[in-house]
Amino acid sequence: MELQISNVCKSFGEKEVLRDVSLTAQGGAAHGLLGRNGAGKTTTIRIIMGVFYPDSGKILADGKPLDRQKVQLGYMPEERGMYPKKLICDQLVYLGVLRGMSRSDAKKACEKWLERLGMSEYSRKKLETLSKGNQQKIQLAATLMCHPQLVILDEPFSGLDPVNAMLLKDVINEMIHSGTTVLFSSHQMNYIEEFCETISILNAGKIVLDGKITDIKRSYPRDRIAVTSPQFEKVTSFVLEKMSDQIITADADETREKTAVFRMKDPGFKSRLLSEIARGGFDIDSFQVCEPSLNDIFVEYTEAGI
Repeated sequence: MELQISNVCKSFGEKEVLRDVSLTAQGGAAHGLLGRNGAGKTTTIRIIMGVFYPDSGKILADGKPLDRQKVQLGYMPEERGMYPKKLICDQLVYLGVLRGMSRSDAKKACEKWLERLGMSEYSRKKLETLSKGNQQKIQLAATLMCHPQLVILDEPFSGLDPVNAMLLKDVINEMIHSGTTVLFSSHQMNYIEEFCETISILNAGKIVLDGKITDIKRSYPRDRIAVTSPQFEKVTSFVLEKMSDQIITADADETREKTAVFRMKDPGFKSRLLSEIARGGFDIDSFQVCEPSLNDIFVEYTEAGI
């Protein structure tokens, strides 16, 4: 299923929260919805879910207005919303029935997801007796048990230990590979880069950047080359001698050991740089273009504030 947000505007009183927001999330892929606190992410998600209605614009599924009676949506909010004093199995079945499942199907789905998430032993426990990470896994089970075609994950890795984070990664990859449309909102850029092919960055209610992460990174000047070598100091001196006409700066990389970063006047001379280093007979571990991190890009497009 393809989710399309088309020219959505939303105001609360005199406060304009969303201004002509448009984005597309494809089935079988994850799309990152990014922005600073207050940028409009939560309002966008609530409009998709039907909690709010837009002042103008449309929410489309495969080119038609999203019918929430026919399209199953799964939403895992950042703030957990389940019942702490109720038995886990009872409330999962109850939530499944609320979303249109028969009681027997809801019970089967409950058992399936509790087993998948390693939580079967807690089915007759109250939610409040579980750790924060395990409560989050129960919230995930509630999100996925109705076989949603669109899944919205809002800071899903918050509070998870490394083992549970790995389990959640496996589940997200399974969803993507099964054709589910995944909308992923997080401030943890490493997870966005790991799962998302495309992103949209919101700032002050407007989309300020949208597209494939690879294309966005390649749009930046490719004039910085990182060379990692146990002889990186000798490599630096050698390159400055042989290519003084093309090297603007040569610095040690503060984030990587034994790495020199060369900034070139003309990125087209990368091959010459590699050839010169090879002719010097140096032991080279890596040679790569320095692309901006997603975190750098996020800061660039949102640092103006709200």
